[in-house]
Amino acid sequence: MSKKTIILLFILILTPVILYLVWPSDEARIKKLLKEGINAIEQEDLEHVMSKVSFNYRDDYGLTYLSIKEYMKKIFQQMNEISVEYENLAIKVHEKTASAEIDVRVVARVGTDKGYVFGDYPNPEHIMLTLQKDRTQWSVIKTEGYKTEFYIEPVTKTAPEYKVTNTNK
Repeated sequence: MSKKTIILLFILILTPVILYLVWPSDEARIKKLLKEGINAIEQEDLEHVMSKVSFNYRDDYGLTYLSIKEYMKKIFQQMNEISVEYENLAIKVHEKTASAEIDVRVVARVGTDKGYVFGDYPNPEHIMLTLQKDRTQWSVIKTEGYKTEFYIEPVTKTAPEYKVTNTNK
């Protein structure tokens, strides 16, 4: 074999291996989407938050893309200093859909009060996201496990500063 043939075979074999190692997996893309979405919430960047939500979003609570956008706009008007903590992220990828389960706590300032507005110190809220893949991009099409009405109450001894209780329980 000539040197050109050997080099060509080497390139043909090596290229897919490099692409496999460098190209991010679907799970990595979903983790990135969640981190970017959480960062956008903390920055109160409505457009960036909504870029992670599918126009086809519809959940069991009757919310759609437009109603979520209005809801998030109201949240950003009412709350400041939003901080999102998450743990126990589990992602299951199928062909064109995926599910992500995650435990979440959100601390925010409402007026002069600061406290948990979603989950609390010992008990984070468990939510499940359903995602859909469009070409190489993932977006959220459904959310389960969240509540929409909250109020802040003084904290117990088990958590710092304030505890928020869900009014839907």
